[in-house]
Amino acid sequence: MSNFTPNTEQSIQKAVQQFEDLLRTQQARAEEIQRQGDFVDFGALEQLIIGVCGGDGIGPIITKESARVLEYLLRDEAAAGKVVFREIDGLTIENRVAANQAIPDDVLAELKQCHVILKGPTTTPQAGDPWPNIESANVAMRKALDLFANVRPVKVEDQGIDWTFFRENTEGAYAVGSQGVNASEDLAVDFCVTTSEGSRRIARLAYDYARRNGKGRVSIITKANVIKTTDGKFLKLCKEIGAEYPDIVTDEWYIDITTAKLIDEKRRRDFRVFVLPNLYGDIITDEAAEFQGGVGTAGSANIGKRYAMFEAIHGSAPRMIREGRGQYADPCSMLRASVLLLSHIGQQGKSDLLECALDICMFEEKRIAITGRDTGCTCAAFGDYVMKTIARLTAEG
Repeated sequence: MSNFTPNTEQSIQKAVQQFEDLLRTQQARAEEIQRQGDFVDFGALEQLIIGVCGGDGIGPIITKESARVLEYLLRDEAAAGKVVFREIDGLTIENRVAANQAIPDDVLAELKQCHVILKGPTTTPQAGDPWPNIESANVAMRKALDLFANVRPVKVEDQGIDWTFFRENTEGAYAVGSQGVNASEDLAVDFCVTTSEGSRRIARLAYDYARRNGKGRVSIITKANVIKTTDGKFLKLCKEIGAEYPDIVTDEWYIDITTAKLIDEKRRRDFRVFVLPNLYGDIITDEAAEFQGGVGTAGSANIGKRYAMFEAIHGSAPRMIREGRGQYADPCSMLRASVLLLSHIGQQGKSDLLECALDICMFEEKRIAITGRDTGCTCAAFGDYVMKTIARLTAEG
């Protein structure tokens, strides 16, 4: 017989019911994933719609600048009506709080009318904030648009670093991160979700990328020795997919030792493509970005079969806005995301051109620099520098 108090017993029973509801929802989601078709062929579209969604804090500033560079690169396509840029303003924290939704319904409807989205950072409430505890807009968008793959490249040629991370984007600890339960006053429980098809599709995307780009090695990152059920399932299924690619070396690592080996100057040169669950991918890609110069230097792609979203990997920097420094925000992470966007829509030549221009502006010439303050250039001035560099590269052939 239980020694729990009546209040504790009631709380546990309520938690059990919530867990059952959650399981049924996730089972339905797993079955829906299995029914999905193939990826959209952007090359076959008569018109491609690019949504530009500013977000919070410095988000509108850096997103506007990145959109300006994209419009410059895609000016011929836009003039021919092949590409349309559509501004979406409603993803601010104020608008989300007013609707009490991570993404207000009308904003989600606008997003779904686009094919790809360039999205600025958004503010996610946490304990102590003045905002209610609404879900992360990023997490909600990834789930609503089924953007199952978060792809983040990191490259530092003189250190032998050429890494591409394939982070599963819709499952793991993030899948139901806002639906944990306080089972009693003393016990809080969150949930981790892994599905068969969710694991297979991120693994296949990683291995396909490795084969197409001659990378030669895929490393599966888990903590399957401790998180035996969900991480164990992810590891097993990724290895099964890997067996279909005998030309690619598969190895497996635990997340803790992986973080150590990324700073091992000899060992880190061996890594090429990583595939890993959501939470581990979120943490380790920030570490990896530091080798390239910090999170401000890296962009992020969120890929699904129907939609894709491209974003900076840093936050909304509200303090910069409070201190009146917004115009000095660094657009480089958003510009790196724009490199990925161009590649995804089949504009590989323009993607390579923008990437080359960014390498020159950020690492080689550095004629002007972003410092986040009036000691450096403005966001708009850096955008001008990038476009002038693109023009120069184009003229040089």
